[in-house]
Amino acid sequence: MSKRLLHAKRFIPLLALAVSLFLIAAPATAEPKEGKQDALIAQIVCEYLKRGHLSQPEINDDISRRVFRRFLKGLDPNKLYFVQADFDEFKKSETDLDDQLLKGELTFPYKVYERLLTRVGERQKLVDEFVGAQHDYTVQEFLDTDPDTIEYAKTDDEMRERWRKRIKFDLLLQRMGDKPVAEAEAKEKVLTRYKSLAKRWKQVDNADLLEIYLTDLTTSIDPHSTYMSPTTLADFEIAMRLNLDGIGAVLRSENGTTIVVEVVPGGAAGKDGRLKPNDKIVAVAQGDDKFVDAVDMKLQEVVKMVRGPRGTKVQLKVVPVGKIEPIVIDLTRQKVELKAQEARGDIVEQGKKADGKPYLVGVIDLPSFYADAGNEQNPPKSATEDVRKILKEFKDKKVDGVVLDLRHNGGGLLNEALSLTGLFIDQGPIVQVKGSNGKILRKDDPEKGTVYAGPMIVLTSRFSASASEILAGALQDYNRALLVGDTTTYGKGTVQTVIDLGSQARGDTPSKLGALKMTIQQFYRANGDSTQVRGVVSDVAVPSLTEYLTEGEKESEHALPFDKVKPADHEDVGLVTPELKTGLKEKSAARVKESKDFVKQAKDIELLKERKARKKVTLNEKELKAQFSKDDAEKLDGKGDDPPSDTPAGAPYKFKRNFTNNEVLQIMEDFMQSRKPVAGR
Repeated sequence: MSKRLLHAKRFIPLLALAVSLFLIAAPATAEPKEGKQDALIAQIVCEYLKRGHLSQPEINDDISRRVFRRFLKGLDPNKLYFVQADFDEFKKSETDLDDQLLKGELTFPYKVYERLLTRVGERQKLVDEFVGAQHDYTVQEFLDTDPDTIEYAKTDDEMRERWRKRIKFDLLLQRMGDKPVAEAEAKEKVLTRYKSLAKRWKQVDNADLLEIYLTDLTTSIDPHSTYMSPTTLADFEIAMRLNLDGIGAVLRSENGTTIVVEVVPGGAAGKDGRLKPNDKIVAVAQGDDKFVDAVDMKLQEVVKMVRGPRGTKVQLKVVPVGKIEPIVIDLTRQKVELKAQEARGDIVEQGKKADGKPYLVGVIDLPSFYADAGNEQNPPKSATEDVRKILKEFKDKKVDGVVLDLRHNGGGLLNEALSLTGLFIDQGPIVQVKGSNGKILRKDDPEKGTVYAGPMIVLTSRFSASASEILAGALQDYNRALLVGDTTTYGKGTVQTVIDLGSQARGDTPSKLGALKMTIQQFYRANGDSTQVRGVVSDVAVPSLTEYLTEGEKESEHALPFDKVKPADHEDVGLVTPELKTGLKEKSAARVKESKDFVKQAKDIELLKERKARKKVTLNEKELKAQFSKDDAEKLDGKGDDPPSDTPAGAPYKFKRNFTNNEVLQIMEDFMQSRKPVAGR
């Protein structure tokens, strides 16, 4: 890696699981024509990837094939526009894209996009025809919904049949629910949607197309590296400054659908509690106005509709995970209250000690690893100091054990993860970091001494990622804390840096070339294991819906592999022994097996798996209504899965006593009853 890259002026280290995309603005409206600097941008991106990416990849034929497949799939995921002849023609360039990108040649994406616009115009005629046609909703037929199993249409008749079913399904959806839409209105809504889609395709400019194509290149190397156009970069920097007016949700686009990645604690959506990760946003309305269809809309445009001045109302039409029929969620935009993202504590009573008094368990909810230098109006803040203060209060009240809840903690600042982990161990290595040069850097506890040395549970889920995994892994390596929760955490063991390409090109200003977010390092635990892909495995797994609501890193295409480095010498605190883990696991499993709530949840989990596995949908009205009714009757209530927070701003934090959390407390009770005295407690 060049010295210039290492010391780029505008590097921004990233540890969070996802980037807050809800602040991205909409693009300009113009059919794309290659910009004079696009070739230079493509070449710069290729050079940085080759020299600076953690894996130091070759931009070769294998990468070319990946770019080819991702680009076509992104433009036409359901194969409704391109035909087999188009694909066969494009495929002639499948192994040439690497050479073209290295030379800054961008004829391929423009050729494909021009063909797409032609096909969009042709398909609009089919839309007009089938929206106006009569459909038989009693026929037994199905619409394929799995993009990976759909092949390109080889004939005009095959394409016509595909669109007939698509439009029939769109119209059929309008007939579902308690208040079916009138036929004339339903046809107008579907027709308007596709006309708007065709219009949006024509509004793509060169910056949009370049961002799509170069991001297909970067994500062909790993899922967290992306190219950001100048507009995206500007809004990304707004997000990094925590200007979070809006609903408080992190969004991404997948196959033309806007998907909720994360609900930000303290935001409007987080307080409301109905919007969940992996829900799909299919339409947006301003105030009490009409809904605007968001299906197949560019993410930037969806974000623009969702974002708005605080105090204003927005309505989201959302398809919850595993369902087909949408619900409406109305929210009032607001600024995310930072207090709702701060560490908070609660003391709860559990069981009885030998003297008849209840055990006192201190619970700390930590949504992120944060730090703020403060200013004249606001004092400095940090996760470590907030947790230190809570632990002092716990000790003053003589708690018997501590639960650190990281179930909704997607990451944060590395230094905070180090210092916060250090509150629970005396000294030693916490994480190891490897860069593209292969050198291993050891990151140690920055402060000697222990603030709390008693029994401790770290509560994790599939949403726990990055910095959360560093802390959980370190405390597990030291046998300092018991890990309880989902089978494993998310598995993001890499760090990204944002490079402003404009500041790297002579004679150019930082706003003209965009930026490259690139993976540059990988994390390793003190025991030498990477947290990448594998995550951190719980000592005692407690069944939950969250295990199945989100896909982890291992399901991400082209995720960097798990590997190991040499272990770093570290202490074995001995508070959590193999025998203790086995005993606690067996006791918990026995309780879960006998619990009516967990038995009901097991059925919910199977329902969720079944719904996610559906590859086709019926076009028979009676059967579809029956399916909707069945899904509605078999609601996945998730009452055992604790949300990020539903505590009103300013109110004391309370640890919810649902059946999942009760099991966590029971595990803690067993832990405290089994423990041996620890010196320094």
